[in-house]
Amino acid sequence: MGCDLFLRPCTAKLALALGLLGMAGASSAAIYSCVDANGRRLTSDRPIAECLAREQRLLNADGSIRQVVPPTMTIDEMAEAEAKKRQAEMERAARQDAVRRDRNLLARFPNEAVHNKAREAALDDVRKGVKFSEDRLADLQRERKPLLDEREFYKAKKLPAKLKQQLDANDAAAAAQRSLVQNQKDEIMRINALYDVELDRLKKLWGGMPAGSMGVMSAASAAAARK
Repeated sequence: MGCDLFLRPCTAKLALALGLLGMAGASSAAIYSCVDANGRRLTSDRPIAECLAREQRLLNADGSIRQVVPPTMTIDEMAEAEAKKRQAEMERAARQDAVRRDRNLLARFPNEAVHNKAREAALDDVRKGVKFSEDRLADLQRERKPLLDEREFYKAKKLPAKLKQQLDANDAAAAAQRSLVQNQKDEIMRINALYDVELDRLKKLWGGMPAGSMGVMSAASAAAARK
């Protein structure tokens, strides 16, 4: 190297080289610093996500400012990004929920016969309620006949208070039973619609369609039925 006879100059050159290397290493060690929306001072060895809409300072290892990094996103852009992130999270949760519900359906109803049995069991109590109400309506009709016969004697006269009360009570009871029958028939329709939607979905799952691939079941189907 030509330094054997000139030891001091060689030592000086070595020291200079080491110093330059040290400076290069120091300059490469940078720190990002910023103050976030909550007033917290944050530091990192890379751009800080919480301060994308804010100015960040790129510091040297000794704390001096190497450069000022301007905001990479505006407030509106940050809000839009957050909204998209929330939407993606909601969609991911919905997909996971759809998978869970489909697997529960398959576990509960391994075939159509089991599903039909469950449908009939769900309808049984409501059908019994309809029959009870219809029988009660028939009883009220029978009870009403002698009251109507008695009313014939008072065509041109004022009805006795007791007879009028009996007729009014019979009318009210019959109206209540007719309303109950209608509600029960509506419930039968609702239950059948629920099981129809489930059966359509189950047929696809039984056929090999992956759980969750059809999205979330409609609200009219198993919204609360198969949690």
